[in-house]
Amino acid sequence: MSGEEGLLVRRIREGTVIDHIPAGRALAVLRILGITGQEGLRVAVVMNVESRKLGRKDIVKIEGRLLSPEELNKIALVAPTATINIVKGYHVVEKKKVELPEVLENILRCPNPTCITRKPREPVKPRFRLISRRPVRYQCAYCGTIIEESEIVEQLAAWQR
Repeated sequence: MSGEEGLLVRRIREGTVIDHIPAGRALAVLRILGITGQEGLRVAVVMNVESRKLGRKDIVKIEGRLLSPEELNKIALVAPTATINIVKGYHVVEKKKVELPEVLENILRCPNPTCITRKPREPVKPRFRLISRRPVRYQCAYCGTIIEESEIVEQLAAWQR
């Protein structure tokens, strides 16, 4: 954004900017990262701004925090179009797109109540294989149940903190 339509959000010195989040999913990203506002981190959330790529998008800026590979995988599940910008000294030093993992282990719960991974006495961790990138869809490796993007977002947003 430029000119008169510029955002009134300060640049960050060190940290992470998550851009190109589908509109309305910034709060799910914050929940995945366990950010509640109580951590003392400076966080900026911009929602439903215009985007040439997506029509509308959300942006999350986190001062003083880098993300783990596991966090990036979870963000990819709720925001597969997201880009991650690593900022040092007020400059973007690394920019990368999130990538959907081919296999998810112990991140989602199978929605099938009869799946072996839902049995309390079975030491089997939930495992899913990617079957579609758009829309995001994974299939349980044990029972074959397919989990859709909306349910993935719901699970990840609900399970965190």
